[in-house]
This record gives sequence, structure tokens and C-alpha cells, in this order.
Amino acid sequence: MGRRSKARRRALEVLFEAEQRGAAPLEVLRLRREKGDLIVDDYVVTILDGVGTHQDRIDEILATYSRGWTLERMPRVDLMALRIGAWELLYATETPDGVAVSEAVALARELSTEESPSFVNGVLGRIQKLKPTLLD
Repeated sequence: MGRRSKARRRALEVLFEAEQRGAAPLEVLRLRREKGDLIVDDYVVTILDGVGTHQDRIDEILATYSRGWTLERMPRVDLMALRIGAWELLYATETPDGVAVSEAVALARELSTEESPSFVNGVLGRIQKLKPTLLD
């Protein structure tokens, strides 16, 4: 697994934990670092900061393009993978669109349900196609 793939996985874990605790993701990361010898790639912080900064817009887009699923009904791991993928698609200009989608799908495949990879791929595929109209 490459450096950025590991960073995406760590970011998903932190986003998931933060939601469960009702805490800010960067605060969860800080606490994790204090409790152990956790070495965190800078890209983890970039993802957490980017998703946090744009979460309202990302969630609005996800709610619009996740046909038949509200954010509340989505498996939480899927939602975190979608947030990371959508952030990379829309705001991380150095990440190719195909990489953003495939990495989010890989997270869903590894960490979620059997149906999750196709769901994540479908939602992010719609967002990718509409990307020029979604950017403010």
C-alpha cells in the first residue's frame, strides 16, 4: 500500500472516530498522537483539514447525488470514504480524478460491506462527471 493510500485509510479512521465521539477530527488526531508513538503522514492532516473545511458543501453534494440514500442511512465507513473521495475530486487539484475515485472505492472494499464499493463508485462517478458545475 502506497504512502497516500495509507494516509487516506488513517484519515478515514480518524474521521470515523471523530464522528462517533462528536469531536473535531484534528483534535482526535492530536489525542491519538499524544497517546502513542503515532507517526502521521502530512497528507492525513491535509485530508482532515480539507474535509473539515468543506464538509458542509461535500455533504450537500453527497446528499444530492447518492440516489435513494440519506447521509444518516449510509454506513458510516462509506460516508467517510465518500467525504474523502469527494474532497479529493473537488478540492485536491494535485490528485487525478480517477485516483480519487479508485482510492475511495478501495477503502470501501477493504473496510465496509460487499455492496459498498459499487455504491461509492457510483456516487463519486456522478460527482466526477458533474465536477465543473459543482465547483463554486
